Amino acid sequence: MKIDYRKISIYFFAAAFILVSSCTQKDPHNSLTESEKNEGWQLLFDGKTLNGWHAYNQKHLPPVWKVENGELKCVQIPSNLDHADLVTDSVYENFDLRFEWTIQKAGNSGVMINVQEDPKYAATFFTGPEFQMLDNANDQVHKGKAAEIAGAVYAVLPVKNEVQPKPFGEWNESRIVQNNGKITFWLNGVETADILINSDEWNELVNKSSLHTYPDFGKLTKGRIALQDHIDEAAFRNMKIKKL
Repeated sequence: MKIDYRKISIYFFAAAFILVSSCTQKDPHNSLTESEKNEGWQLLFDGKTLNGWHAYNQKHLPPVWKVENGELKCVQIPSNLDHADLVTDSVYENFDLRFEWTIQKAGNSGVMINVQEDPKYAATFFTGPEFQMLDNANDQVHKGKAAEIAGAVYAVLPVKNEVQPKPFGEWNESRIVQNNGKITFWLNGVETADILINSDEWNELVNKSSLHTYPDFGKLTKGRIALQDHIDEAAFRNMKIKKL
């Protein structure tokens, strides 16, 4: 029997190519293009680990936060177990933050900016303004409150332009820009908030809100980014940031 070594070589190289390609294939949802890298974008979530994050005012990571299938998840666990918001190791001032999120039916969560980490603050929302994440369609708690639906600066600034989040279980695209104290929010490509922190308008809105009881809320324009543990299940991916 004559062996065709040429065919064997072709099969070998083809198999090797497939093996190498599968091993080096990037996560399509948690990676940066060369162009993005050159522009200064950095991943806040690598799709595999919780590197760069820690529990607010704690050194360990509570079991409520997990990484599964390229998603950073806040999962449901009994309320008597260890819960905590997740915050970045780094502090940010002027930035462009983009992320995708999904939430359970009637779920509520949020992303906070300018969070001050200090034992004198019991929670992230004592200092940090929140991008509200909500399943508007099924929520009954915040229904009819424009400052408490998805895309709002929670409890402070009502949604600027009408927009609805995707149905629960589907992915939403969000963006937060802060530049010299001016914050702008987007939900699925629609601008939902635009205001200058510490302006007369901002201070008046805060004073009228339920957050006025926290004297340091919304005062600073530099701090950590936080992901809220609201007990409801939520997930994040494609989290990237660029310093301005």
